[in-house]
Amino acid sequence: MKSKLRLIYLALLIATSAQSQQVFSANKVLKLMGCRFEITTVAESDSIAWIALQAGVAEISRIEKIISSWDPTSQTSAINFQAGISAVEVSEELYDLIYRSKKIAQLSDGAFDISFASMDRIWTFDKEEHSLPDEDVVNSARENIDYNKIILNPENHSVFLEKKGMKIGFGAIGKGFAANKAKALMESIPGVIGGVVNASGDLIAWGKNQESEYWNIQIANPKNKTKSLGNIELKNRAIVTSGDYEKYFTSQGIRYAHIIDPRTGYPTNGLKSVTVICPDAELADALATTVFVLGLEDGIFLINKLNDVECIIVSEDNSLHYSNHLQINLYE
Repeated sequence: MKSKLRLIYLALLIATSAQSQQVFSANKVLKLMGCRFEITTVAESDSIAWIALQAGVAEISRIEKIISSWDPTSQTSAINFQAGISAVEVSEELYDLIYRSKKIAQLSDGAFDISFASMDRIWTFDKEEHSLPDEDVVNSARENIDYNKIILNPENHSVFLEKKGMKIGFGAIGKGFAANKAKALMESIPGVIGGVVNASGDLIAWGKNQESEYWNIQIANPKNKTKSLGNIELKNRAIVTSGDYEKYFTSQGIRYAHIIDPRTGYPTNGLKSVTVICPDAELADALATTVFVLGLEDGIFLINKLNDVECIIVSEDNSLHYSNHLQINLYE
């Protein structure tokens, strides 16, 4: 497992027969959107399970062609190419995703910002020791980050980046968005009983598994990756973890995570991981990054203000912190 998959993994309970009726499952692991996806479906027949799985794969591939900033033919790239020049009309689903992204930016006072993609690559997260760049270099790199300069026109679903050099990217919300879309399509197929879409740790589960039980997810322990902090039962919910395990660097004894604070341009530090649980994978994806940027106190304060959203935070000293209404079975 890679990246966030080390933080969160799916305990798939595959059985040869179900207790009440025979059901079938299909499972596939593949690379989509530049990361590892694991998709599982449970259905009334083997053929339905595989049809649903292939439909989910096709949907994620379709979404990638829309939101990828690496694909020069995507709608997102068209927006970035026309920054400071003209507005670009886009599909309703991309327009709505950008609209929701701006709402989260407003909610977090800029701790989440899809225009972070504008920032030059001045950081190297290779687990090595590095000196911090000059403050002027960082300030110059973040000049084009400003969600307020993403102008939306609801009449024609157009998007305009006011300043030349601005870019948008969906690295902190795109996998959750794709997981939501795949789940909705797969769930709508008659005969599908349940399933899971796991996008490198951005995970959403619905229905029941092959043992007619809800999906059981284990949360990895940052002190020991071979052990778990505990498990949580997902009933039509998403769980997303952001952490600093795979991508970080150190400078003068301080460990910096790969998650950048768009308000300052500097990498975050002080937290090891943030796990968010809520009904929506897209929201959980965005909030996990947001809480990482906000830090322990402000992050939990934000989550506790939201309905039906919970979080687990592991701080730098390995202490555990929870939102007010989290239900988890701890192992220690």
